Formats: sequence, structure tokens, C-alpha cells
Amino acid sequence: MFYDYLVIGLYFILILAIGVIFSRMASKSTSDYFRGGGRMLWWMVGSTAFMAQFSAVTFTGAAGKAFADGFAISAVYIGNTFAFLCGWAYFAHRFRQMRVDTPTEAIKGRFGSENELFFSWALIVFSFLNAGVWLNALGVFTSAVFDADISLTIIAIGFTVLFVSVLSGAWGVVASDFVQTLVVAVVSVACAVVALVKVGGPINLVNNFPGGFLIGPNMNYPLILFGTFIFFLPKQVITVMNLHDSFRFLNAKDSINARKAALLAMILMGVGTIIWFVPPWAAATLYPDAAADYSQLGNKAADAVYLVFTRNAMPIGTVGLLMAGLFAASMSSMDSALNKNAGIFIRSIYQPFLVKKNKLSDDIKLLRISQFVSFISGLGVIAVALYFASLKELSLYELMMRVSTMVQVPMMIPLLLGIFIKKTPKWAPWATIAVGLIVSWLVDNVVTADVFVSWFGVESLTSREIVDMNIILTIAGHVFITGSFFWATSLFYNEAKDNHKQQRDSFFEDLETAVIADDQQDEFDRQQRNKLGGMVIVMSAGIMLMALIPNPFWGRIMFVACSLIIATIGYLLRRSTKK
Repeated sequence: MFYDYLVIGLYFILILAIGVIFSRMASKSTSDYFRGGGRMLWWMVGSTAFMAQFSAVTFTGAAGKAFADGFAISAVYIGNTFAFLCGWAYFAHRFRQMRVDTPTEAIKGRFGSENELFFSWALIVFSFLNAGVWLNALGVFTSAVFDADISLTIIAIGFTVLFVSVLSGAWGVVASDFVQTLVVAVVSVACAVVALVKVGGPINLVNNFPGGFLIGPNMNYPLILFGTFIFFLPKQVITVMNLHDSFRFLNAKDSINARKAALLAMILMGVGTIIWFVPPWAAATLYPDAAADYSQLGNKAADAVYLVFTRNAMPIGTVGLLMAGLFAASMSSMDSALNKNAGIFIRSIYQPFLVKKNKLSDDIKLLRISQFVSFISGLGVIAVALYFASLKELSLYELMMRVSTMVQVPMMIPLLLGIFIKKTPKWAPWATIAVGLIVSWLVDNVVTADVFVSWFGVESLTSREIVDMNIILTIAGHVFITGSFFWATSLFYNEAKDNHKQQRDSFFEDLETAVIADDQQDEFDRQQRNKLGGMVIVMSAGIMLMALIPNPFWGRIMFVACSLIIATIGYLLRRSTKK
């Protein structure tokens, strides 16, 4: 374990260094702090968009689902890939063209200031829930690795994320996301290759999976599995491509870079959908009793399967790299939430309502307040994660799905459909959310999975089928009922009473007008490539040193190969600054 501790310690030093190095780029204005002044290159924006959808749940809750049920978990991540495809085709460049610093400013342009205030508070509260799920997932895994108290683990990790987010804002968040993407890629590819070798190749992986690879065990009605896949496509578009989650693409330097960022995120998500889950799929054959090793985690025991595989099959030191990848995934999700919350509070709550009308706030003062808000938000996320850690009866996958389908989807439907349905009354967004929450409650308490299938003569479902069927019913309810309600509100639109029409028309005009980078952009491009290139090379040197750890020859070669690949990327970034 000494080498694992060493790897994790060095990784934390690297992340903290990124926060310090990029702090100067975020110290000039609130726009720089919230979204890097809208001057980031596509490969940085694409990395942060990808990492925002990744999170530690992939290596924990999702891996546990893959271990138990086989290929079924891929439906979620194929949905993410499809969402980024839609982003490349339609949404990403339009989000950048809104010309705002925060997502709630875009909501104001589309729906008016009353809805801006409503969504500001609602989205801040929701981000606490979402980031709490991510941080809890990381705490579960970390406490299992080091046999540490999960509460202390959550608190320690939470404060580390706070440092980067508070100090360097969007620049530090996005820069660390890029470096962390490389860590995740290295760990995932290395583990996948070793897993395929251990299990005897992809054919044996599929043929020997308990209960069948495509369908998995405890699934008497495969149509339910197919339905889950179909409904995850619109669900992920709703939760990824909406005015709230547009913040990922507000950072891009222009419209073209925003589209390229979505394309990069799509490729990373598509390739990763298979690579990430090869180890847990192999572990189902190699280590069928893996969950028993962590029975203290309750129903979350299967979520530690990645750890079981890494400890048994990978060279010494890989557990440390895996933990670094987990920290990367959760930190990117959490620090993005903190940075976004600060922007929402300052732009849509503090400036419009808490500053006196005749008093203009100095931008540097607002920057300091933003950092304080990030800090307070971080404390809130830590508190939520500690609460989720106490819910032993829920697996991480179920917890993630409950928060996502029951709360997030109804909130985001008006923020997606509002891009297409232009004429709606002021009350349409919050009324739609109210209808959506009622739909969620009905599916959870009245039209449950068992009740629904009984209408078709099916007497009972397995526990797995109940979870999947509840997801299908919730998503279907929101797509057909909540979505239809928002569309129907346009029937009550009265143009004569619409005092927001001019601002809304301006919003849609901006939406279709390309953003072109100014002549000062070259210096920002050079700084991004130079600073990140240097950090990547430092990280590659650290991985190269891992070849000195006493491992079998193939293990040493694996670390050398990973180091050379990352060093090449760093070298190319540094070299591009000289052209």
C-alpha cells in the first residue's frame, strides 16, 4: 500500500499545483472566474464536458451494475454519447452563441427575470444533491480501499476540491479536468487490456459471463432491458443539452471550438462506454464473490468490484492510479458545480437583488464574493454527501438514478424544450416542473412497476426488473406528460401581455449568430498550451517513475508505455506554442 499512498499523494500535489498556476488567469474578472472569459480551446472544453458526465459513479455504482448485470449498464453511457452527438449537430455552438457568463443569464434571456430567480435557487439546491451523490460515491470507494471512516474521507476530499475551485475558478476547473481525463484514460485502457488477457479474450468475456452477457441474470422479460435503452436516449439529451448544462460550452473561445468540444466529448464517451466496463465484466467470471469482500458497505458492496479487480490483477501501484482516476472523476464534477453555483449566485441573485440600485459593485469585489460563495457551496455539498453515505439500503446506481430521473429530468425539460418552443407564458417553466414532480411521485407511489405490469397480466418482477421498470416509467412519464404539458402552455400565450418579447427575440437572435474569437485570443491560446503541456509532462514523469516499483516485467512496461503516451501529448502542446 505504500506505493499506492505515494501515487495518490503526488497526484494531489499536481492538482493543487494546477490551482495555483491557473489562479492568475482567473484573477482579472468574474467572467474569467466563471467561464475563463470564454477563451478556452476545444480540447479543454471537450475534456471538461466529458468529465462532467463521468464522475466516480462510473468506477463504483456503474461498475457494480456492470458486474451484476452485464452489458445493460452501457445504455446509460450510449445515451451520453448520443447526447453529445446532438450537441455537435445542434446545441453546443448555439449555447456559446448565447453570449452569457452563467446559465441562469441565458434562462433570463429566454424566460425572464422571474424565472431566472426561481431557477437560480432551484439549480443551486439541485447541484448540492448531484455533487453530493458524486462525492459520496468517491467516499464509498476510498473508505473501502484504505479501510478508513467514510465520513472523514468525504470531508478530506471535499476540502481538496474546494481549494482548486475557490482559488482558480473555471480555468483551474477545466485545466484539472483535462489532466484528469488523461489519468482516467490511462487507468481505463491499462485495466481493460489486462482484464481481456486474464479472462482469455473478448469471446470468453462474453460467453462466460454469469446469466448471459447481453441480458444478464434476474431478467425474465428482456423487453424491459430494451425499453431502458430506448428511454435513456431522450433522458440523457434532456439532462445534458439544456440551458442549465450549457455552462460546459460557455467556456469555448468561439462557435467552432464549441462544436469541436462536443465532438471530442462524444468520441471519449463512445470509446469509454466499452473500455470502462471490461474489468467489472471480466471480474464477474474471475472473481464472482468479489462483493463479499466488502460486505460492510451493505447494498453498495458490489460497487467496490473495480478495486477487487485492480488489487488482484494489476501491478503494484495501479490501485493508487485508480484512486487518482476516481478523485479526478469526482473532483471534476464537484468543482464544476461549485464554480457554476458561484456564477449563478453573483449574476442572478446578488447583483440584481442584493446590491442597492444606485450602487455599482466593483468586479474585483464580486470576484472575492464569488470565491466565498464557492467555499460555502462546497460545505453544503460535503453535508449532502455525508447524508447520502448513511443510506446503506440504496446502491450508488439506484441513488444516482433516483436523483437523476425523479428530480433532474422535470427541472430540465423546460430548459431544453424552451429552445424550440419559443412562445410560452411566464408561468410555463415552474408549472412544468410542478407537473414533473407530481409525475415522479405518482410513479414512485401509485403507478409503480408492479402495478403497471399487472395491467398486462404479469404477476411479479425480479428486483432488477423493478428498478429498470421504474426508470422506464419515470422517463416515459416525463417525456410524454411533462414534456406535453410544457408544449401545451403555448396555447395560453398572449403576445399582447408579453413584456418580455423584445428580450426573448434578442436571445434567439444571438442563438443563431456565430461567435468569432478576437485578435487577442492568440495569447490565451499560447498560455493554455504552454501551461497544460508542462503539467502533462510532469505527470508523465511521475508515471515513468512507477516503472521502478518492484513489479513483473510486463507491469513495468505498462507504466513506461502509459508515460510515453502522455509525455507525447504534453510535448505536442508545448511545441504548438512556438509555431
